[in-house]
Amino acid sequence: MLRALAVDDERPSLEELLYLLTADPRIGAVEGAGDATEALRRINRALESGPDGPDALDVVFLDIQMPGLDGLDLARLLTGFAHPPLVVFVTAHEDFAVQAFDLKAVDYVLKPVRKERLAEAVRRAAALRGTPAARIPVHEPDPDQLPVELGGVTRFVAVDDITHVEAQGDYARLHTGRGSHLVRIPLSTLEDRWRARGFVRIHRRHLVALRHVGELRLDAGTVSVLVGGEELQVSRRHARELRDLLMRRT
Repeated sequence: MLRALAVDDERPSLEELLYLLTADPRIGAVEGAGDATEALRRINRALESGPDGPDALDVVFLDIQMPGLDGLDLARLLTGFAHPPLVVFVTAHEDFAVQAFDLKAVDYVLKPVRKERLAEAVRRAAALRGTPAARIPVHEPDPDQLPVELGGVTRFVAVDDITHVEAQGDYARLHTGRGSHLVRIPLSTLEDRWRARGFVRIHRRHLVALRHVGELRLDAGTVSVLVGGEELQVSRRHARELRDLLMRRT
C-alpha cells in the first residue's frame, strides 16, 4: 500500500485529488499540503523517519504552478536527496512535460484529473515503489524518445520516427509518418541536441532528418527537399551544406 502526499495550492483541486487518491485501493494513506514549502517540511519528516517509519512517504502528487516555491523547484530539491519519494506531477499546464521527465517524474497528469488517468499514475508508482531511483528506467531521460502530451496522456515519440521539425514560436512541431506533436522546445535546442543524430537545419523554420529525405529538387535556382511526403524549401544559406551531407550519405 502506498503512502502518499498530495500538494496543491488551490483548495478545491487538493480536495478532489485527495478524494480520488483515497478511493484507490493501492493508496494506504494520503495527506494534503497547500504549498510546496509545507510539502517539503512533510517530506523532510518522512526522510528522517526512514522508509519503514511512521512518517514515511512513497509518492508525492505535485502541482506545478504555486506561489513561492513551485512544483518544479521542489522536484529539483528532491533529486538531491538520497532516497526521495517518487513524484507524479498533476497540473493544468501541458508545457512542462519535458522538464518534469528530466526531473525523474514517474508520470505527468493533466487537470481536470480523470479517475482512470490518475489510476494509471498510481499503478506506475506502485510498480516502482521501493526501487532505487538510479535504477528506475522510466525516470531517466531517454535520448531516443521525447515525451509528448496528447489528450491528457503522455506518449513517447521515437526520435528515429521524426521526419522533420517545424518552428512555431517558442514551440516546435514534430512531424512523423503517423501525425504531428507540439512540444515547448525551441527549434535551436533540438538542432543542437539532434545534430549528431543526422538532423540538419534547412531553413529558419525547418529541421529535417537526413534519413527521411527522399528527394533533393532544383528548380530555377530554388532548392527543396521531399521529406515524409512533404516538400520543404531550403534556404540559400543552408543549400550547399545540405547537398554535401546528402552526397556523403550516398
